[in-house]
Amino acid sequence: DILVNNAGITRDGMMHKMNFEKWDQVISVNLTGTFNMCRFLVPSMRERKTGSIVNISSTAAHLGNIGQSNYAASKAGIIGFTRSLAKELGRYNIRANALCPGGTETDIIKTVPPETIEEWKKGIPLGRLGKPEDQANAVCFLCSEAASYITGISLVVDGGTATR
Repeated sequence: DILVNNAGITRDGMMHKMNFEKWDQVISVNLTGTFNMCRFLVPSMRERKTGSIVNISSTAAHLGNIGQSNYAASKAGIIGFTRSLAKELGRYNIRANALCPGGTETDIIKTVPPETIEEWKKGIPLGRLGKPEDQANAVCFLCSEAASYITGISLVVDGGTATR
């Protein structure tokens, strides 16, 4: 009944120096992987006429990031894909939404120098990175009956960063 597409990788680099391999790896995992999982599971959701899909995007889809043209493009693609899914699947009582996390304390952040993280925190109105639970709570909400009339949205969970 529930599908959460949460796979994601980065292969950062300035666009003019990025090779096709780095571009393709990120698009393949982040965007094509999301498509493949939906393609595999949506038929059974359609049969049962119920389901909730949450595709994990990123605030990078809205804001962009230096050195992350491939990542931002893949995550923006997820938003467009999700909105199309919502329109295609609504008649089957299947909801599709995107979650757009901001900086969150995950393994991907562990590669960022501590001084960079401190600079990021200065730009977050709530003054901290998100915790995995912040994102998990939003996913649980989107999959719950409390969100039964919500489909096709991008829920930004970023401590207010996107409002700046």
